[in-house]
Amino acid sequence: MAIAISGPRVLLRQLRETMAEPLAPQARLDKIVALIADNMRADVCSFYVLRDDGALELFATRGLAASAVHMTTLRLGEGLVGLIAAQAEPLSLENAPAHPAFAYRPETGEDPFLAFLGVPVLRAGQTLGVLVVQNRNAHLYGEDEIEAMLTTATLLAEMLSTADFDALIKPGQDIDLRRPRTFNGTGFTEGVALGKVVLHDPRVVVKNFVAEDTEVELGRLARALDTLRLSIDDMLSHGDMQSLTDHREILESYRMFAHDRGWVDRLTEAINNGLTAEASVERVQNDTRARMMRSTDPYIKDRLHDLDDLANRLLRVLTGDGETLGKKELPENAVLVARNMGPADLLEYDRTRLRAVVLEEGAAISHVAIVAKSLGLVAVGQAENIVALSEPGDDIIVDGQGGVVHLRPSPDMVQVYVDKVRLGAKRRAHYLELKDKPAVTRDGVGITILHNSGLVDDLPMLADTGAVGVGLFRTELQFMIASHLPRLSEQIDLYREAIRLTEGKPIVFRLLDIGGDKVIPYLRAEAEENPAMGFRSLRLALDRPGLLRIQIRALLQAADGGPMKILVPMVTDAWEFRATKAVVAKEVERLRNAGMKVPSKLELGAMIEVPSLLFELDQVLPEADFVSIGSNDLVMFLTAADRANPRVAKAYDPIALPRLRALRHIVDMARRYTVPLTMCGELAGRPVEALALMSIGMTRLSMSPPAVGPIKEMILGLELEPIRASVSAALLEGASGPSIRDLLRDWAERQGLML
Repeated sequence: MAIAISGPRVLLRQLRETMAEPLAPQARLDKIVALIADNMRADVCSFYVLRDDGALELFATRGLAASAVHMTTLRLGEGLVGLIAAQAEPLSLENAPAHPAFAYRPETGEDPFLAFLGVPVLRAGQTLGVLVVQNRNAHLYGEDEIEAMLTTATLLAEMLSTADFDALIKPGQDIDLRRPRTFNGTGFTEGVALGKVVLHDPRVVVKNFVAEDTEVELGRLARALDTLRLSIDDMLSHGDMQSLTDHREILESYRMFAHDRGWVDRLTEAINNGLTAEASVERVQNDTRARMMRSTDPYIKDRLHDLDDLANRLLRVLTGDGETLGKKELPENAVLVARNMGPADLLEYDRTRLRAVVLEEGAAISHVAIVAKSLGLVAVGQAENIVALSEPGDDIIVDGQGGVVHLRPSPDMVQVYVDKVRLGAKRRAHYLELKDKPAVTRDGVGITILHNSGLVDDLPMLADTGAVGVGLFRTELQFMIASHLPRLSEQIDLYREAIRLTEGKPIVFRLLDIGGDKVIPYLRAEAEENPAMGFRSLRLALDRPGLLRIQIRALLQAADGGPMKILVPMVTDAWEFRATKAVVAKEVERLRNAGMKVPSKLELGAMIEVPSLLFELDQVLPEADFVSIGSNDLVMFLTAADRANPRVAKAYDPIALPRLRALRHIVDMARRYTVPLTMCGELAGRPVEALALMSIGMTRLSMSPPAVGPIKEMILGLELEPIRASVSAALLEGASGPSIRDLLRDWAERQGLML
């Protein structure tokens, strides 16, 4: 039979008053466990805190030996307390010593106590400690008592995060909440950044936990749920949400959870136990998150993000908290941490203060990664669960080359990376010394190195890197960061400024390449099941000729009588390239008729990124002044592996035999028709991949500015001809020979190259 309790609401009020009293930290904690013991009619109440070394330390007790406080410890998973901490679930026992996991600590004097109830103290689904009550008489604690203890634990979790609690921690130790954590992800860019965490979508901070009036809180919850459900229904009713898409599926999950009776009942029960509406959301989400994180079912783990987002939406409705951190209020050396984000989101931030980006999702060749590289930011993706474990202002180190993120690093770790940053600065100084040297191999093969850019901010780096020009200027970034469709005059101004900043060096402007993961918010588009293979890029431009004509007109006028290179993206069939040439010809004629300057030399190129074009090169190459390879999309289509999906994007080596043979076919065809060929994809900026490209005869490489130094250094120390012969033989041998990557690394070792 359960022991009667005086009520969790009374206890919560008493705890709130105790936390406000001018008491020493240990005295306050001692009073808290005494209040809980009295309220629960328990002979014992003990509070264990999980330390950063994985030990659960007894921090306070009423009923056990006082001398055991800060002396008794249990390992995670050891004893009943360790079991609760590891599983993050309550445990109620009629006869605790009879349980197989029971671990006796003689110094506590707990021999006489049989009845046992322990609950985890959770924050963001992470175990911070364990709260325990015990009684001499054998009996089983019931659901009401378990719920009351869990509600109390919610308040204790917040107390652990306050500075007042620090006084209870022994020198040289810390609690698990603040322990250093390391995340092994995927590096999007090279470099190292040390800074402070800024959450892209900050969690709402609950400040008021104890309800003054339960009926008022229940009413607030009901109204907030109605608002939340209406907002989800409104989003689902939009025209672009009518077909089945990933975004619609997520919203459908939100709607399912928002109407789930069990979820609402748990929120209501937490309020009835004395919590405010917002505290009840945090309490229930903590419990749910702890269970879902420990599930082995991948579907359940995927739904965890949906439930986190939904709970945060509900908290924002309850608190009226829209934007908790303005995009312009970044601290110095800010490191942006997010579940995922688009390139336009990234471009909204103050880039003078931003040092790095860390994502839970994303792929190395997603557009946000490309933009991060273009901005010179260190970026790492696939850092699982980092959002939940990060707090705004936490110290963080992002190692792009290793794909490693250190959250709350130790002083020794900080020193290691400070030294690494200094070494990186020395290497950059070394690369700066190379900028004026021609990129020629030791055996006399000249390589043309160009920049990929998308922002005028990138272009002054031409002088620092020594690149001979811009092989790819992504014009869509201007459209992505604008709040409206850029007018003709705005486009002309941007392109003129880009030409001015290149100071006479050649620049290739790629026509608007939107769609897929590059969303233009003011251009309404129908949702598609496979947007990367849908209505995007040149297909969209040819379908909306006004958009295409305005951009071509802006480019021609921006040339101001000088040369102009225009690159046509995502050409799938030869007729598309011819159709674009016809639009360009009409716009040139229009300029002449208006008495305006036409470019002194106009060159039109085709971008090879769709596999079908490999079989129409004999039709396109005679029509093109130059061609460029977009390896990001080309490899994605060749492997049927979505580059934004990390589960498959890493599965296929882009320079394995099938892909390298396709690339060599393009090189051979371009040579046959004497058409200049440039690699503009991400492959050009990675040393091993760049070596593979040069080994099949590619001599024009366009890459992000930070990649120029390492690639040029490799070229200057390289003897290319023997590697070309070796790779040619390997392409003939096929699968019977070594992998291309292993072959190139072997050659690099022989020639003393740093890859």
